[in-house]
Amino acid sequence: MASTHDNAKAMSQEMQTIINHARALVDATSGEVDDRIKEARAALQERLAATRGEVGELEDRLLEAVESADKYIHVKPYYAIGGTFIAGLFLGWFMSRK
Repeated sequence: MASTHDNAKAMSQEMQTIINHARALVDATSGEVDDRIKEARAALQERLAATRGEVGELEDRLLEAVESADKYIHVKPYYAIGGTFIAGLFLGWFMSRK
């Protein structure tokens, strides 16, 4: 379970890096006076504001789903093994078809 949190932290840090790069791009074009650049900056700033909330929401939902799956697998491990086996058989059959 510790690796799940590590992966979530890595994903969150990567998204923050992307957001920081986009913010730096907005700041770098602040002196430009072209109308197209102004419109692009406004759209990017708007999208950045929306993305910040969405990333947090997605991260929370992802962690809840992973924790739920982890609990289910610990409670009923044979169901998980059987389901994986059946999915592997189906996938193998599907891939072997011509």
